[in-house]
Amino acid sequence: MKTKKISRMELARESGVPYTTIVNFYEKGTDNVKLSTLRKLADYFNCSLDYLVDDEYGSNSPLVETDSMVLLPIVGKISCGDGVFAYENIEGYEATPKEWLNGGDYFYLRAKGDSMIGARIQDGDLLLIRKQPEVENGEIAAVLINDEAVLKRVYRNGDQLVLQSENAAYPPIFCPPTGATIIGKLRMVTIKF
Repeated sequence: MKTKKISRMELARESGVPYTTIVNFYEKGTDNVKLSTLRKLADYFNCSLDYLVDDEYGSNSPLVETDSMVLLPIVGKISCGDGVFAYENIEGYEATPKEWLNGGDYFYLRAKGDSMIGARIQDGDLLLIRKQPEVENGEIAAVLINDEAVLKRVYRNGDQLVLQSENAAYPPIFCPPTGATIIGKLRMVTIKF
């Protein structure tokens, strides 16, 4: 609340969590808070559930947004209903320099497998994705196929999407117009050592 410079009343109004719950949780330290309430607060503050309830983090937590950093979710599973994407499994949050972001909404996916090694994308790499429904031919994008996000080079062949791996061991995937949905464009691969 100090970082966002808001009062308890403003937090209640903006997060949808009752004022008395906020007072009990923050001031009295009650541990009897519903998981749904914690999720609302975590979503509002863009932090993990652990950050809200674990004393180990304290005020020195790396999970605090600043003027130069923003927290973005690392998404484990994405679903799409009525054209609206839902993050069903958020593995955590990654502090990201605001200078990496150029308007729009962003999130991270974790690379799985070796299908994009030709583009220097390794299993486990964090992939910064900018949400957008279209990409240019040949750009690398996150594409949703049956509630699974895959990272491929995207080409259009009429109405059909052709999804190409960057590994000769994997054949292209040909998707009819309703068989795949572009989630967003790959903006950056982050590698931690």
